[in-house]
Formats: sequence, C-alpha cells, structure tokens
Amino acid sequence: MARVVVVSGGGTGIGRAVARRFAADGDRVLLVGRREAVLREAAEALAADGDVCGEIRTLAADLTVPEEAQRVRDETGRRYGRVDVLVNNAGGNAELSSDEGKVPGGLAGVARQWRSNFDANVLTAVLLTEALGDLLQEPGRRVVLVSSIAAYRGSGTGSYAAAKAALHPFAYDMAGRLGPHGATVNAVAPGYIEQTDFFGGRMTEERRRMLIGQTVTGRVGTPADVAETVHWLASPGAQHVTGQIVQVNGGARYGN
Repeated sequence: MARVVVVSGGGTGIGRAVARRFAADGDRVLLVGRREAVLREAAEALAADGDVCGEIRTLAADLTVPEEAQRVRDETGRRYGRVDVLVNNAGGNAELSSDEGKVPGGLAGVARQWRSNFDANVLTAVLLTEALGDLLQEPGRRVVLVSSIAAYRGSGTGSYAAAKAALHPFAYDMAGRLGPHGATVNAVAPGYIEQTDFFGGRMTEERRRMLIGQTVTGRVGTPADVAETVHWLASPGAQHVTGQIVQVNGGARYGN
C-alpha cells in the first residue's frame, strides 16, 4: 500500500529530492512550505518526471506559527487520514540569507539572527511533529529530521549551527516518546551539498575545493545522497534504528 509522506521544505533542494525518492516508489507525497508558487512548480515538475508514479500534492503553510502547523494537521487528516513518514526538512541559514541593509546592528541584529535561525530550523520541526503526533503513534511510522554538519563544526557565527544541534536532543526525546508505539525518529546531518539554494550564490570555487578536499570520497554531496539515506531510514530495513544522527558528508568529519 502506498504510504503517506509529509515533507516540509519540499519545494527545493534536499526536500524536493526526498519527495522525488518516495514518489518514485509510488508513495503519496505532501509538500509543505511557505512559498505556494515554489511548491506548485516542484509538484508539477515531479509529476512530469518519468520516474515518479506517486501522487504529489502541496500545502502552503508557515510552520513557525502554531495555528499554521495545526492547519497542516487538520488538512492532512482530512486528505489522507494517516501519516506514515514525516520528513522535517524546512529551514535555512539567516546568516547567509539576510539582507544586510535591513538587519539592525549591535545586539538587536544578533538577537534577530538567532531567533530567525531557531524559528526556521527548530520551531518548524517541533511544531509540525507535535501537530502530527497522534498520527505518528503507530507501528511502522517514521520521522526524519534534517540537521547539518554545522551542528558538529559550527557555522561561523553560531546561530545556524546551534539551531541544527538543537534538533539532535529533540530527535532523542521523540524517539523515546514514539518508540513504545513502534515508530522511529532519526536525523540526517548532511555536509556540503550542491544543487541547492542554501548558499545563495555565495560559494566560491576556492571554498568549494576546500570542502571537497575535506571528504575522503573526493566529491561533493548531492540532494539525492541525502534523499537515499532518508528513504532508508523510513524503510522496514531500518525498523530497529532510532534516536540516531546519520552523517552524510563523504567522511568530512574524520578526526574532528
């Protein structure tokens, strides 16, 4: 039977690749995110993909808002009556995406940056998981959170790395809560992944070579690399894997 898979931040990059991987199996995928036009474009492109046979639907919502997360729960229940897999991929780095001309200086700017990264990377995952909690308390249910290598290495100014690191104890706690019901909760922590909007055109060739040089595989990561790992964590073969942080970085953390 086709599973129901909810992917937050499913319109671009890793989230879109995750959606494609599940839909290629014939699963029914719901893309959730703030930007309706981006979600619609992704759904149309995936539906036109010859490898995709599963249903792709969209639901625009700001998951930093409790009422919006509850709306996703209500609409998901109405449409499907169940959730088999939840992939919390929504997020981003305010350190990279903020418009410097509009960010206040001093401590006000620091506070804004930290709150922005907490909201985007932590609150979105927490609110959506809690909202769907009753649907996840069943055998075989899977929750996967998308963290980052930054949770181990830092991100330069700290707020993004700290936000991603906060997902780890949340994964442990949720694994403990859902485990008795037969569900699993894990996280993946990607390293440098190309073909995403994460760096917003700020990646220099020099830094790219440096990041590749830190791996033992000698190549960049791709959204499909992460999607395959997420898909495995949601598979029957991973039913005894829970409360884990799986790094997808080509060995870039050796010795750190």
